[in-house]
Amino acid sequence: MPYVNIKVTDENVTDAQKLALIKQTSEMLQTVLGKDPATTFVVIDEVPLTNWGFKGTSVAEL
Repeated sequence: MPYVNIKVTDENVTDAQKLALIKQTSEMLQTVLGKDPATTFVVIDEVPLTNWGFKGTSVAEL
């Protein structure tokens, strides 16, 4: 039973984009590892820009 956690910044990711991530991630695991999409869990976490760091600062500052 695969579990995939995708983290993205909260910059207006649409429901359609999230659904595409879930669908294509499940399909990839089926293709690469032979995992059944019916038992694959994909969780998407949206992280505030102030909580996402890069190059020693937050993405919000960049």
